[in-house]
Amino acid sequence: MHGAIVNDNVAPISVPADKLRYIFGISLAAALGGLLFGYDFVVIGGARQFYEVYFHLTSASVIGWANSCALLGCLIGSIAAGYFADRFGRRKLLLLAAVLFAVSSAATGWAFSFTAFIVWRIVGGIAIGISSNVSPLYIAEISPASIRGRLVSLNQLAIVIGILLAQIVNWRIARPEAANISADALFHSWNVQYGWRWMFTAIVVPSALFIIASILLPESPRWLLNRKRDAAARKTLENIGGEAYAEAEMASIHATLLAESKNTATMRDLFAPRYRGVLALGIALAVLQQWTGINVLFNYAAEVYKSAGYGANDVLLNIVITGSINLIFTLLAFALVDSLGRRKLMVLGCAGIGISHLLCAFAYHQHYRGIAVLVLTLSAIACFALTLAPVVWVLISEIFPNRIRAHGVSAAVSALWIACFLLTYTFPLLNSALGTGGTFVIYGLISFLGLVIVLLFVKETKGQTLEEIGEAA
Repeated sequence: MHGAIVNDNVAPISVPADKLRYIFGISLAAALGGLLFGYDFVVIGGARQFYEVYFHLTSASVIGWANSCALLGCLIGSIAAGYFADRFGRRKLLLLAAVLFAVSSAATGWAFSFTAFIVWRIVGGIAIGISSNVSPLYIAEISPASIRGRLVSLNQLAIVIGILLAQIVNWRIARPEAANISADALFHSWNVQYGWRWMFTAIVVPSALFIIASILLPESPRWLLNRKRDAAARKTLENIGGEAYAEAEMASIHATLLAESKNTATMRDLFAPRYRGVLALGIALAVLQQWTGINVLFNYAAEVYKSAGYGANDVLLNIVITGSINLIFTLLAFALVDSLGRRKLMVLGCAGIGISHLLCAFAYHQHYRGIAVLVLTLSAIACFALTLAPVVWVLISEIFPNRIRAHGVSAAVSALWIACFLLTYTFPLLNSALGTGGTFVIYGLISFLGLVIVLLFVKETKGQTLEEIGEAA
């Protein structure tokens, strides 16, 4: 088995099967950050009904803060990741995220005061912010051009697996309770006293695996060359593609670094006139991914399905179904992102999500309930998982030139977390003011606006080296 790797204008270099296994192996190890991201981000959806009782949370604002405080940490982590990834390297940041995941999840699960719970949720958010930034960045920088889309998509696949894992763990840990249980009996129940704690604590196991994997990972060859550590970079590139591949890649990266600058970029360089367009596009894509509203179907699934007439048991089943559909179509995206291309998938995704949302809004307006709403929400999730979910991460990791890539990815991911916070915070307000149908109309229109942005500004990047994409930016 061989894979063809295209590098600039050099003839394709044949890579032995053992090299491909190595590339996929280190990419999967880095993608563990995505799995922890997905689990930690979604686990609160199953735990909240129990820790809210334990901490006696009754105020809507306090409940909202408990549900969204981790997003503050996500923003802090994603902003800090750009600077520290350039200063200390990608591998050390992945290791830091792994340690933070392990410590924060255990500390959150066994917090006995609401203040401690909030503090450790924010720390967990910092881990998410770092991993959401550095994992796709690292994978992009170690990937050959011809399979980079699939490899970066491994991170999104890992996120989706983490989401489904959290949903399954929550479902298996929670114990059935009587429908008419008293408030006092509920407070003293196993779910409220211990169940939610184990939902958070379960993430310690994959976190420990990520710690070990991060220690064993090689550093990004592009970061090493930028630090003039040519011997170490050559060794990694030879492990990835062999001697000929290493020689060609080193020549290409050296030429790009020389043309751009021999100095390390700063965040201020992002706002130089030559980079403003690519920065605006990266931020727009990140915001678009969130404001299509799909995360509402994960974070507020219970509210959406209850308003469609489902009971508590059916809501839990529907949530597991959404996670399964998310995984199935992410696997399909993994197969298509390098063959069909980024731009076509983005166009199909924006159109599919927009149509699904508007039809869902129509179903609510016509008082169609049950299966109609379930099918249309699953349609939106399928379109998102196949397109915007993985492809936006791929594009964000690709479109920035070498010199500003770490800071550019950091800025785009920071914008993504701000957009996610606004989406999470505003859904209850929009749902109250406009109803669920009216809210989905807004998300549908945003999806069609995104379609226009993609058609006008997104160029195809499949099969190109990072250096070629950077020169065209």
